[in-house]
Amino acid sequence: MFAEKISILIVDDHALVRAGVTRILIDEPDLLVIGEASSGEEAIEFVKMHTPDIVILDARMPGIGGIEATHRLLAMHPELKIIALSSIASGVIPSQMLRAGVRSFLTKNVSVDELRKAIRMVQSGQRYVTPEVATQMAVDPFNKKGGSLFDKLSRREMQIGQMLTDGKKVSQIAEYLSLSPKTVYSYRYRIFEKLGIRSDVELTILAVKHGLAADARELDELPRFKRFAG
Repeated sequence: MFAEKISILIVDDHALVRAGVTRILIDEPDLLVIGEASSGEEAIEFVKMHTPDIVILDARMPGIGGIEATHRLLAMHPELKIIALSSIASGVIPSQMLRAGVRSFLTKNVSVDELRKAIRMVQSGQRYVTPEVATQMAVDPFNKKGGSLFDKLSRREMQIGQMLTDGKKVSQIAEYLSLSPKTVYSYRYRIFEKLGIRSDVELTILAVKHGLAADARELDELPRFKRFAG
């Protein structure tokens, strides 16, 4: 008999994924989904009002994205335990999320049992990384040392770089981040300089190569969650 349930917030920009994860957790006697959010921004607003034990967070979403959302959530509540979900098992996303402070990193093709296992391990104070991710990183996944080309970027540069690869225009980024277009152009120039590139197209190609941006293969991962909702 469980004395107290583990409260969980699910954050993903795909409604199907949120519904699927909720469905597979709802019958667990020790787990309680207390809310859903479709973006990092919504997650932050939710946590201002209700602090869950665990946040299951999509590593790559529109807006501020999973990396920046993790930084901000942990700045608000350092004790918060975050589990990252992603269809990308290698490259920038896993390393950046782990360095941001997530307790667990899972790929979206994990089994139901592995997801449940990760939640309970994280709640007990342990860490858990999908074996596929640990193998791809080929090192202790929780080390703090950088190694990726994108590790040269600051948090703000990373955020703007992701928005550029999402197809956002400088004017849109400026409005969203409450910055002047001139400031965004300045960040864009520094990103290009640090990465040794000259255009947004090159940035997108580099981002896909390093796992920071989605390519067509990532879209194939979403239907796997249909089995959770069925």
